[in-house]
Amino acid sequence: MAANQGEARTRRRLSTQERREQLLSVGARLFSESPYDDVWIEQVAEIAGVSRGLLYHYFPTKRDFFAAVVERESERMLRMTAAVPGVPVRAQLVSGLDAYLEYVETHAHGYRAFHRADAAGDQAVRKVYRRALAAQEHQMLAALGADPEFGRVLEERPDVRLAVRGWLAFTTAVCLEWLRGSDLSREQVRELCARALLGVIAAPE
Repeated sequence: MAANQGEARTRRRLSTQERREQLLSVGARLFSESPYDDVWIEQVAEIAGVSRGLLYHYFPTKRDFFAAVVERESERMLRMTAAVPGVPVRAQLVSGLDAYLEYVETHAHGYRAFHRADAAGDQAVRKVYRRALAAQEHQMLAALGADPEFGRVLEERPDVRLAVRGWLAFTTAVCLEWLRGSDLSREQVRELCARALLGVIAAPE
């Protein structure tokens, strides 16, 4: 009896933000493991230990729920890979990729769920995903444009914008394969992605 009373005292009611984060974490895991159409809201509620009504209070539809998962992962990636103003791109490329790969490893479920969004049949969800990719592309182009070395290249070569978009797709494919159990170490993946980026944006000799 005393033990149960102790457990009751230590059990804390989650705040609105904490509950929302808990639900999104459960959703990220389920959406990373199964296609969008195979995930049921009832599963999320059961795993999180909440009523279906409470889940719908936070997210009125499955579309809203998955969109929130995608947006959360996008915001995380943008924060972790934000450029440091005034520091040359070459100087922060390795540290930026390290931060990105740290995110990929630490939030593997969320990363996979994020990139499953494009395969979702729901057009509204795909729109959220594509908007998130556009934000990543814009962040990267802004960093290159402000760089003393690559800013000129960006101005003189319109193909660089397309190259950056292709590099983001390449990096995503590499990271997803890495999460499936590639023999490459994080350092090897980092070097692969860094060489690929420098190869497509370097000024021609």
